Amino acid sequence: MASGAQTGAFRGFRTRWALLLSAAGGLAVFASSPPLDAWPLAFLGPGLLVLALTGRRLRSSFGCGLVFGLALFVPLLSWLINVAWYAWAALAGAEALIFALVVIGQRLLLELPGWPALVAAWWVAAEALRDRWPFAFPWGRLAMSQSVAPDVRWVAVGGAPLLSFLVALTSTMAARYVLRVLAGGSRSRGSVAAALAAVVTAGLVFAGGLLPVDPVGGAPTATVAAIQGNVPRARNLPQLLNDSQVTQNHVATTDALAAAVKAGRLPAPDVVIWPENSTNLDPREYPEIYADLAGAVAAVGKPILVGEVLQNPERNVGQLWVPGAGPTAIYVKRELVPFGEYIPFRSIISSFSSLPSLQPVNFTPGRDPVVFDVGKIRLGDVICYEVGFDDLVRSEVNAGANLLALQSNDADFELDGQLGETEQQTAMARIRAIESDRALVYASTTGESTVISPTGAVIARTGIWQRAILDERVPLVSYRTLADRVGAWPEYVLVLVTVLALGLAVVTLRRRRNQPDVSGV
Repeated sequence: MASGAQTGAFRGFRTRWALLLSAAGGLAVFASSPPLDAWPLAFLGPGLLVLALTGRRLRSSFGCGLVFGLALFVPLLSWLINVAWYAWAALAGAEALIFALVVIGQRLLLELPGWPALVAAWWVAAEALRDRWPFAFPWGRLAMSQSVAPDVRWVAVGGAPLLSFLVALTSTMAARYVLRVLAGGSRSRGSVAAALAAVVTAGLVFAGGLLPVDPVGGAPTATVAAIQGNVPRARNLPQLLNDSQVTQNHVATTDALAAAVKAGRLPAPDVVIWPENSTNLDPREYPEIYADLAGAVAAVGKPILVGEVLQNPERNVGQLWVPGAGPTAIYVKRELVPFGEYIPFRSIISSFSSLPSLQPVNFTPGRDPVVFDVGKIRLGDVICYEVGFDDLVRSEVNAGANLLALQSNDADFELDGQLGETEQQTAMARIRAIESDRALVYASTTGESTVISPTGAVIARTGIWQRAILDERVPLVSYRTLADRVGAWPEYVLVLVTVLALGLAVVTLRRRRNQPDVSGV
């Protein structure tokens, strides 16, 4: 327990030091993610927050949570400054406030036996909440900082929630050791036992790198190409993305691919992936755009998955264009970007900002996964923001996809050379590849575009703000990992454990308050 002797060790711990520990914890979790990518620091964050909260009152715990949240989300989301400073401030502030509120629950859990595991489960529950409410924003998860870490292979067993739990558990077990040392010295029986438990936990978590979760031997292969056509580099991107120049860039780059294939410099791809927003002009409404796309398909002689915006209703889609058949099946983006593809509280925001005018009509979301049949390829698609959501990627695999595509437009967030957003999405894409044991093709308008193997390794990548072609052979894996088969159950179980433990903690707290004071007897 963190109460009793251990809480007593922190009884005189000044609030300013607790706030400094909270800030250090938030900064550690931020630094563990791209662009800094110092993944070991993720194992410090949860433990530092435990040390900050130990012995705190609930009101003080809220303050520690707010400081931790600001230290995490303000730098993590700094790329939003390219949209608007107030968008950055509002989203980072809202995420920090939500984190601070739920941290009060973590403080209650510290009063229960077995609190290191309960606090680790709390991290999963807190991430699950942010993934769904109030606007569904899955950035800042512990698991997504581990794309190049040895423990990352746990995601193929229980998905991102299991990995977040294990990272947090390793950290809280170390925090328990620190508390035991502060309470009784490093040589006490409790300290030695806590040290041993922490070391064993860390060893088991990092042993995840040895898990045999990537049996791709004997799988058929296919050649896939990603086209990065680039867009004009300017600040009026909403207008530029509605200009035919973007489409023409992707057509010209695809023509270059076709010429390279014909000259024998590149292998002929089985399918070509264009990014999100490679045309924002509906081909059904603009004959010249339709002709451009049809010409690109004819030139390369292979199916192209084109990122389009369709009208009436307005939808963000990936549409497969097939030689001789033209536009065929479409995948409609299911998880829309708040304040980007739809505007919450539109009338209120319009009273003080022009932001809603950038998206006058809310997009209509899709509902179902779509798997495109391209010969031996069964292509599952997610669009940009959707890569952060466990269920969306999983649904494509469970629908039969043996190859994944991620179509993205990152131009809005890279205007000042910031790479945070695109590198954070690349890390998520690598996690998804490992989680489902699928190769993944990430096509971006401006970069970085990547081809990722089922092991999470980057086979090929582009730079940013340049035209580029990726043309690589990848395996087509058809079996499903344990993570895809068990689905969201690990997350549900950990959330349920957290809720039940919080209920027990509240009951325990009330009983303590109702006990008569016999200290003077």
